[in-house]
Amino acid sequence: MLRIAIACVALIVSASLASAQTPADSRLKRISDTKTIKLGYRAAAAPFSFVHPQTKEPVGYTVDLCRLAVDAIGKSLNTQLKIEWVEVTTQNRFDMVAQGKADMECGSSTITLTRMKQVDFSLITFVESTGLVVRANTGLTKAGDLNGQKIAVAANTTNEAALSGLLKQGKLKFTLVPVKDRDAGIAALEKGEVDGYASDKLLLVGARFQDAKALTMLPDDLSLEPYAIVLPRGDWALRLAVNSALAEVFRSGAIFSVFGKWFDQIKLKPGPVLLAVFSLGALPQ
Repeated sequence: MLRIAIACVALIVSASLASAQTPADSRLKRISDTKTIKLGYRAAAAPFSFVHPQTKEPVGYTVDLCRLAVDAIGKSLNTQLKIEWVEVTTQNRFDMVAQGKADMECGSSTITLTRMKQVDFSLITFVESTGLVVRANTGLTKAGDLNGQKIAVAANTTNEAALSGLLKQGKLKFTLVPVKDRDAGIAALEKGEVDGYASDKLLLVGARFQDAKALTMLPDDLSLEPYAIVLPRGDWALRLAVNSALAEVFRSGAIFSVFGKWFDQIKLKPGPVLLAVFSLGALPQ
């Protein structure tokens, strides 16, 4: 009887622990039951998230971090998870996660307090800034040279918010031209409809311009953009699982291999701010 009682207590305790680790309302429950996790990706946000031209598979810096997180989550659930890829856009990426159509968004999304009303974020994975590409024939060499030029920017982005703030503060003089997305901004720039296009700097580096030699990137950093993986709001269990995986990536130094894979080709090294992000993200167990 004692052995049976002990066995019953052990079963109750283990069930309680499992419940604590994977609450019924967490997406981890469905992920565990279906052995499938839905990852949102951007088709043209190189080098963070884009479709490989040959394999047609989502690839990129953030995609690699999401894959490592999925592997870790699978091990914690004692199963091999299948990835279901879900394409998202600049406009719908947060809605897709909030509505359950994607469990994580692996792109180039900046953490903001306003966005936290709809979704949650992982540990910071990268730090970017808003940059500005202009047509070379404008003669502009820095943002301070702007004097009424038309600057395109994707609507409802942190880049637009940063430029709007600079205008309101009177720090720069230009005409802001909101566009649908990056493709529309690049098209407007190349057609001569605007004088410049603003976006995250590395997204500008990864953009495919028809005549890159006709353009120049100004040296200014117009904002601070802390990137993270987008997660469902209030799902602490999934957030903890993803952050545990990322912390191990930072602690082990694997982050430098991922970084080198995507940025060595443009001779980019982690700066002091990004190194601090990696160090602070290496949380202990």
